[in-house]
Amino acid sequence: MFAAASLAAAFTEIGDAFMVEYPDAEVVFNFAASSELVTQIGEGAPADVYASADQSNMAELVDAAGNTTEPVVFARNRLEIIVGPGNPTGITGVADLGDQDLIVVTCAPEVPCGTYASVVFANAEVTVTPKSLEENVKAVVSKVTLGEADAGIVYRTDVIAAGPDAAGVAIPNDINVVAEYPLAVTSEATNPDGAQAYIDFVLSEQGQAILESYGFLAP
Repeated sequence: MFAAASLAAAFTEIGDAFMVEYPDAEVVFNFAASSELVTQIGEGAPADVYASADQSNMAELVDAAGNTTEPVVFARNRLEIIVGPGNPTGITGVADLGDQDLIVVTCAPEVPCGTYASVVFANAEVTVTPKSLEENVKAVVSKVTLGEADAGIVYRTDVIAAGPDAAGVAIPNDINVVAEYPLAVTSEATNPDGAQAYIDFVLSEQGQAILESYGFLAP
């Protein structure tokens, strides 16, 4: 299963539940940026299922005839500003991120969370110069939780997953982005039946309940 980094916690639990339901199955995950994963698949990396954090990287897979099932959206997400516990720099919104004295980090522009962050900045009409561009959303979280950055743009689910190690500052809906997560069976799947069974499980009531428990929105 090749899945976006922001799905790591939720998909790990879903995988465990799937293996309880199907004792003969073994689920192995590769979590990374959606853009990196679709590149790996295109280069021949073995993947049965691809789950992206955006539609554009899934479209890249489809355009390369890398899928055998129609992509289906299984979850949605929103962006949030991640800050240190207690919000030590007093960030109140996206406009504050334009302060050059703040260390702000985002994902690289080719990564979905980086693309989404750029849209949020444009919607807020604020110029933000990130001090670093990270390879995936988990790297942004790490920079902030380790105290190496004052703030970052991540998904709401990542702030929840960070627990007491971070805090979140909400981004208003009128400038925020709704991220859609599609998944599909790949054309090179060695176990297409198992892959489809996993997708069905993600879409099931149990799978959706697990995703919701991690803060994901319904598709």
